[in-house]
Amino acid sequence: MGFMAMMVSWPALAAAFIVAASLSSPAAMRASAAAATGGDGGGNNPTAGFAKVDLTGGDFQVQRPYNVPESRRFRYRDGVRTFWVYDSDKPFNTATHTNPRTEVRLRGHDYSSGVWQFEGYGYVPSGTSGVSVMQIHNEEGAEHATILMLHVYDGVLRFYDGPAIESNIYDRWFRLNVVHDVKASTVAVYIDGKQKFSTNVIPSESYYFKFGVYMQHRDWSNCMESQWTNVTVYTKSY
Repeated sequence: MGFMAMMVSWPALAAAFIVAASLSSPAAMRASAAAATGGDGGGNNPTAGFAKVDLTGGDFQVQRPYNVPESRRFRYRDGVRTFWVYDSDKPFNTATHTNPRTEVRLRGHDYSSGVWQFEGYGYVPSGTSGVSVMQIHNEEGAEHATILMLHVYDGVLRFYDGPAIESNIYDRWFRLNVVHDVKASTVAVYIDGKQKFSTNVIPSESYYFKFGVYMQHRDWSNCMESQWTNVTVYTKSY
């Protein structure tokens, strides 16, 4: 029985099973080793020429349904951040009517110029669907909330609910790199070191990264989960 089946059948025990699997996952350890050695071992390194941004624990701001303790929707242990949310959950605060989410908002590193890059090793269990797992968000109050969202629908990673980026994302650790060139107004998505997608985007005043699970508006599952390790931010000037 997979993670998602257990969550649907026994919601009260979901967190315990998710965390236990994350702690002992050989894939998580392999992802950590790959990150420590600079990537996928095949010479495909989208971070070449970039400088690593120093991140602290306080930069990882967790947003989760406002009426439940953080520990019931999020766990960070042994370098793995595990996020889960239910389709019946509340928004992350009482002032918004947005869909349920459990996400990290990377704070303290909003940007408005240069080239910026998100890197992380992600894992999406089979059954998770109708969810955003990573975003580039615009400043609060912008005309458009985001310039990039990566959605999962039935095992396919997509740019919003449009073009397919990766056709088989379930039940494996993948290396995700997202590069945003502010001046050129472009974004590019790499999976396991290979560029899979790029497009022009509508510019805004400033931007920041988010990752986790954020329920979307179609084809969602009862419970949505993703795991992340070795999340890093890079930048370079022109």
